[in-house]
Formats: sequence, structure tokens, C-alpha cells
Amino acid sequence: MAERTTLNESTGTGMERPLPGAGPARWPVFTAVAAGGALGSCARYGAALLWPTASGAFPWTTFWVNVTGCAVIGVLMVVTTDVRAGHRLVRPFLGTGFLGGFTTFSAYTVDIERLTDNGRAATGLLDLAATALGALAAVWTTAHLTRRVIGWRAS
Repeated sequence: MAERTTLNESTGTGMERPLPGAGPARWPVFTAVAAGGALGSCARYGAALLWPTASGAFPWTTFWVNVTGCAVIGVLMVVTTDVRAGHRLVRPFLGTGFLGGFTTFSAYTVDIERLTDNGRAATGLLDLAATALGALAAVWTTAHLTRRVIGWRAS
């Protein structure tokens, strides 16, 4: 399989150079992301089946999936950067893959579109703001608390 190439912008000559990281050594990372994404997407779908949202109602399941996933991302990033790096495939599998597939910001935008198309623009705007703020707050809070717990354990 040939590596993908791109225009050499530094010389402007039109000569091509290989893209970084496009070789066969990256296949384990691609596989980890794909496997994690498949599992995370299945978990998200399972949550939607367990807790369906009525038409026109605030999409609580999507909201809590996104906030919970972002909270776990906050913990994961602190643990894998501040405590222990672990295996090189942990972050691609769990962070990019599983949690990327679990958090469902594409469904979030579809929820907003459905709400506004059905005359529920205020609920759609509430979802737009609440999910974005909730997700950011979850990442920041769990990262901060995880760092504090790590500091207490080190003392």
C-alpha cells in the first residue's frame, strides 16, 4: 500500500513528500481507535435504547451521555499524562475511540435540529447551551478533582 502524499508547500515546486505517520507502523493506532469507537458507539446506542427521548422533549439521554463521557475524558487525560502513560494504545483506544464514539455530538446537533424543526426552538437553544457548558464543566471539574486526588495520595 502506497503512502499518501501532499504538495510540498515549503518549496512551492509541486514536488510531493510523504504525510507524517501514514506508514504501516500506525495501523495498531488506527485499529485501537476503530475498535474503541465501535464499542463506544454501541454503548451510546444502548443508552438511547434504555432511555429513549419523547418527541419534542429535552434530549436528556444525549445530554447525560455527552456530559458523562466528557467527565471520563477529564479523568483519563490527567491519569495518562500526570500519573502514568501506560501502553501507547490506551489513549487512542479509550480517549479517541471509545469516548469519542460514546460522546455523541453529532446526535446532539440532530437533536437540536429536530427540536427547532418541530417548533421547539427554545428547547433546542437550551440543549445547545446546556450540553456545551455541561461538557466543558465536566472535563474541567473531573480533571481538577483528579489532580487534587493525585496530590493527596502523593502527600
